[in-house]
Amino acid sequence: MLYPYRTLPQHEKSITLKDQKKNGKEQPWKEKKIASLDYAELLHILEFNKASRVQQCGTVLDFNVDHEGYLTLAHAWFCKSRLCQICNWRRAMKHSGQTKKIVAEVIRRKPKARWLFLTLTVKNVYDGEELNQNLSEMARGFRKMVQYKKVAKNMIGFMRASEVTVNPKDHSYNQHLHVLLCVESTYFKNQDNYIKQNEWTQFWQKAMKLDYTPVVNVQAIKPKNGEKSDIASAVDETAKYPVKSTDYMTDDRDRNLQVVKDLEEGLRQKRLISYGGLLKEVHKELHMDEVDDEEADLIHTDEDEAEEVAYSIVAIWNWQKKKYLIH
Repeated sequence: MLYPYRTLPQHEKSITLKDQKKNGKEQPWKEKKIASLDYAELLHILEFNKASRVQQCGTVLDFNVDHEGYLTLAHAWFCKSRLCQICNWRRAMKHSGQTKKIVAEVIRRKPKARWLFLTLTVKNVYDGEELNQNLSEMARGFRKMVQYKKVAKNMIGFMRASEVTVNPKDHSYNQHLHVLLCVESTYFKNQDNYIKQNEWTQFWQKAMKLDYTPVVNVQAIKPKNGEKSDIASAVDETAKYPVKSTDYMTDDRDRNLQVVKDLEEGLRQKRLISYGGLLKEVHKELHMDEVDDEEADLIHTDEDEAEEVAYSIVAIWNWQKKKYLIH
């Protein structure tokens, strides 16, 4: 977005940040910061030590500006908390960018491979301890399932992302896995290779040792229309399911406090994104960091980079006006 920074009147000390990308989309810095502060307030009430750390997340943003006036984040400090809206937004962008590159490279190496999207669920749970245990069990169950003979012989690689949503009616937590599967081209050619919907369900039930039939959904990724390639469709389907920030802010303050407490316990020390097979190899070859790690770089998220830096600006959160001002 073209900014008249260099032509500001001398009496103007600052202007409101507007980070608009070349595609016309404006980055929601203000909205994410306000949501992060609401989360920090809940943490403070719950007496979490990291409350002040979350409160300071993304307070100062240092941008590079190119000759057309478009901004690229150059420096910032992020708290990396699991439920922080700013950090989850940055993680989602980074996850999307990495997945697009990985999928494109895998398709280049395996042009005849097919892609599936698999969703695996289990029954809802009602507190943080159950949630933490369930997520661990699902990760183990998935590792076991992909080793089953019929699955393994078809598998080229996968990307697995965990998601947790809150049921507003009974206040339970729904934990499920979204899995992008890359399989051999022979997968659809005969019954020895093809895995039907009910087979996937049976495999998941067996791997998880469930005494009920879980909800499992599988679909082939196909071009949405004649103008879009298989590669573009596969990337779109993958990018649709990043690890999302859970919506825990309602009008019920007591309920919000309980949800935050449960989610903090449930997501503690959990790896929510993982790769396997060729996708894992490509991730490593491209020297990508782990989006889930506390050391992950959330500044560079594969968004548009400034080709040639013309100058830099600093945007600072104004606590009274509740917005970022450029100084």
